[in-house]
Amino acid sequence: MPYSHIGVRSSAAEQSLAQALAALSEEFKLPRDFAPEVLTEVEQVIAAHELPAPDLSALPFITIDPPTSQDLDQAMYLERSDDGYVVHYAIADVPSFVPAGGPLDAETRRRGQTIYTPGQRIPLHPAPLSEGAASLFAQQPRSAYVWEIHLAADGSQSSATVRRATVQSVAKLGYEEAQKMYDAGTAPAAFASTLALLAEIGTKRIALERARGGASLNVPAQEVEFVDGRYVLEFRPNLPIEDWNAQISLLTGMAAASIMIEGKVGILRTMPTPDEEAVATFRLQTVALGTPWTKDIAYGEYLRRLNTEDPKQLAIMHAATSLFRGATYTPFNGTVPDDIMQAAVAAPYAHTTAPLRRLVDRFVLAICAALCANDDVPAWAIEALMELPEIMSVSNQLAGKVDRAAVDTVEAALLSHLLGEEFDAVVVAGPRSNGSKSTPRSSIQIRVPAVSAYCEGDLTPGTVVRVKLAAVDIAKRSVTFVPAA
Repeated sequence: MPYSHIGVRSSAAEQSLAQALAALSEEFKLPRDFAPEVLTEVEQVIAAHELPAPDLSALPFITIDPPTSQDLDQAMYLERSDDGYVVHYAIADVPSFVPAGGPLDAETRRRGQTIYTPGQRIPLHPAPLSEGAASLFAQQPRSAYVWEIHLAADGSQSSATVRRATVQSVAKLGYEEAQKMYDAGTAPAAFASTLALLAEIGTKRIALERARGGASLNVPAQEVEFVDGRYVLEFRPNLPIEDWNAQISLLTGMAAASIMIEGKVGILRTMPTPDEEAVATFRLQTVALGTPWTKDIAYGEYLRRLNTEDPKQLAIMHAATSLFRGATYTPFNGTVPDDIMQAAVAAPYAHTTAPLRRLVDRFVLAICAALCANDDVPAWAIEALMELPEIMSVSNQLAGKVDRAAVDTVEAALLSHLLGEEFDAVVVAGPRSNGSKSTPRSSIQIRVPAVSAYCEGDLTPGTVVRVKLAAVDIAKRSVTFVPAA
């Protein structure tokens, strides 16, 4: 059994881990329970909520999410048309549950997004809303913003609109479950065609992404999961169906951006093209690591060709993070800004498909629906545009810090009984200064156990080295590796 699936070995370590994870809430000042006035407002809004008149509940929508998810933002129904495809993409109707200027509105602006820690989530909305009335559960009539996106035979978009409507999902699927159904051809008749078309459309959208120069940074990421009462660390690659599913979300975000740009009001998710210095530095790194990035290949295509099982190419993928910086939110009203591109997507793009978990999506949905209906954009949405970038920036930074701290904590606990043992590691970057210490340290990745950490010493990126676990401190989230003798 790989170390990544071995739980904490001692009661002392279990207690230290529990205390350290519990302390994250206090350390990062994470929001606690919702105030009584927020819960009262949610209860009143749910009781008075009415489903919208357009009734699309006859369409067999499905949701595809991690199997334990209860905050289901998206449901899809895909069909073939005479000249291509039609994507029906239902997004949870959060705007109708959040009165502008009320206690819940204020609280969601304070939180910004749902924050996840191992075995716990700090939700953006109270559970009766995010895991109840607004979540797109199967066999439950739900209010949704339904995108209708028409695609040509090659998967390119020809038109897109969004409106509020009533939908009803016929199935809640996990990623692995959906992948197995697709691979074996065992999906029920109600949604077998949607799974088949998801693969077909997703594959074509990936091809279009490659053609326009879009890029995905597929660095193997550590994931912490709480399985059978214990924490585990692992590197888990995406299943094909996750990539196809992501393409539907990207398509919708691009459609939202186009609608707002045409309407000259909204908020985009933008990222600048890497500057010449960053590109030149990265090119030199690829040469040094044996897989040169030549100027005739777009960087998205180059990254897509890398094999992260190869230590040197894994180091290149980590180095490529220098090209994926500067993402922000760009609001506008009346005049479209000069910089509207999301460089990694290689197109204008907006966040609109996760309103239960991310604040900005609620405003994008309301703006796009108003523009599609030729209605006035709600004043509450326009008034929030200029403050949303700061809210989301603070929230994103907090979420990133909490996630890293949680992984470091679990990592230390899982390794606590392996002190003195040796492992094979890939050097992915380095060296860097070690804080106030004079000893440099390099970034390493160990596959078994699934650990991304630092090792003392000036090590060469792309090499495989033998390292020894020299020290572990669960409370300080500290793990120290040194080169083995």
